[in-house]
Amino acid sequence: MKTIRLGSTQQDVSAVALGIMRMVRLDVDQATNVLETVHQDGINYIDSADIYGNGDSERVFGQALKQSSLNRADFFIQSKGGIVLDPEKSSGELVFGQRYDFSKQHLIEAVDGILQRMQLDYLDAFLLHRPDALMETDEVAAAFDTLQATGKVRHFGVSNFNPMQVEMLRADLNQKLIINQLQFGVMHTGPIQFGLHTNMQDAASINHDGEIIEYSRLHDMTIQAWSPYQYGLFEGTFIDNPKFPELNAKLQELADRYHVTKNAIATAWILRHPAKMQVILGSMNPEHLNESIAGTDVTLTRQEWYDVYFAAGNDLP
Repeated sequence: MKTIRLGSTQQDVSAVALGIMRMVRLDVDQATNVLETVHQDGINYIDSADIYGNGDSERVFGQALKQSSLNRADFFIQSKGGIVLDPEKSSGELVFGQRYDFSKQHLIEAVDGILQRMQLDYLDAFLLHRPDALMETDEVAAAFDTLQATGKVRHFGVSNFNPMQVEMLRADLNQKLIINQLQFGVMHTGPIQFGLHTNMQDAASINHDGEIIEYSRLHDMTIQAWSPYQYGLFEGTFIDNPKFPELNAKLQELADRYHVTKNAIATAWILRHPAKMQVILGSMNPEHLNESIAGTDVTLTRQEWYDVYFAAGNDLP
């Protein structure tokens, strides 16, 4: 398993992580099998959020970890908080927020709930899930100080933040932000596409996110790529999707060349970027996970990387 250095820490972690959003679909025995299988395959990183499965994904995880042959120290475990669910719209895996809340009280209560559900004494990392327009940085700083002082959280980060939002938050914090979790993949290339179209006036030159990849590299923040095989937000996967024949043909060509699957090539494409990103895998199927993990052993050439980029419908000016 390929490893990366996590943010500004001295800790090496697996280049792919297991996201447990869909663990709510499993019973405890099935979840136990998933954890033991991915750990055997080299994954030592777990990603969660307090809203996943309305909290039930974390409950299943906690029970599965206790039942398994694994120890707490076998995984770097992170979760996210800051979204308050709308109970009238949320059910099972399908969840919707009614607001974002970065108040000190809510963030501390969110971590306490996570620890209780996952049956843990501490989180290795806690991330702010999505930017709160009403974020008061002194409240966040007070929450982080309390969580760190009480030993409940060791590291902190954000998710879906742009550079200026990170800068504003960093100005009040006593801790380093070591992670920014972002959607990125073959069919979600905005953070690099606009840079390639610098000094152009076409649609691809529009900067939607700020220089988030460049900023993260400069500030030693690990980018964690979520939904790596998705197009759009909830539309679905591009793998084996007839909407994307050219892309799938190129992925298959490279999969045949490297004796892996299309998912592995899509994983390798992300990992080839010099930002040293980490890929969040969300499948609960051990076979599919194994196929994706194989991408950590593939290093695409520069031309192969660009060929995939072109096949996804992108161009160069």
